[in-house]
Amino acid sequence: MKTKEKRILVVEDDPSIQRILKRSLLVNGYEVTVVDAGRQAVELVRTQQPDLILLDLCLPGDIDGMEVCARVRELSQAPIIVVSARAEEQLKVQALDLGADDYQTKPFHTEELLARVRSCLRRAATQDAENPSKPDIICTTDGYLRMNLMRHQVFAGEEKVNLTPTEYELLRQLMLNAGKVMTHRVLLREVWGPEYGDEADYLRVYVRQLRRKVEPEASQPHYILTEPGVGYVFNEQVVFQQESGVAS
Repeated sequence: MKTKEKRILVVEDDPSIQRILKRSLLVNGYEVTVVDAGRQAVELVRTQQPDLILLDLCLPGDIDGMEVCARVRELSQAPIIVVSARAEEQLKVQALDLGADDYQTKPFHTEELLARVRSCLRRAATQDAENPSKPDIICTTDGYLRMNLMRHQVFAGEEKVNLTPTEYELLRQLMLNAGKVMTHRVLLREVWGPEYGDEADYLRVYVRQLRRKVEPEASQPHYILTEPGVGYVFNEQVVFQQESGVAS
């Protein structure tokens, strides 16, 4: 399927990888911009608002990939896929903590990376799609946590919470399945896409981030509970409502 309307920013300083990524993305119908420096990447995100960013961590200059990731998250909720030769677990967790949506190590298979691009774009698109068969609002019975699916808003108490597309979809899946234990594999496939299933470290990072944002006390979660060795469960009962009946 052609996706020419989707704009991808490639942030990579290796000319050979630049060529591989640009050629593969263009063949698959994407618009592609390639830069090799962090500051330039941040400025292009600010001015052009790409739909997805492929980001290397080792960049020349005074802004590395981690700093780019953090600055991009202040400007945009576009998915970020880190593409790096560094495979250390600590770096993966740090990148995900800063807002990256995926982490692909080099060397990579082009088809696998393209599948991850498609998954990230699909996940981001769910926030723009309207499904009349779904409720407009999901609300905990205690009234503390509320998701307005029509307006893509999340409230914890009286505070509006800003979530990345991945955080939003993870919370949505958990709340829609409140009371049901969702395994790591099921959550990965529902949130990240069918190509996933073994990246449980993603879930650990994102659940931790969600708890920081929506739990009254992240260190003692009430809503998003861990089922050790299995997955996660949303503890509180929820009610489904239509927007016309509830002020947001």
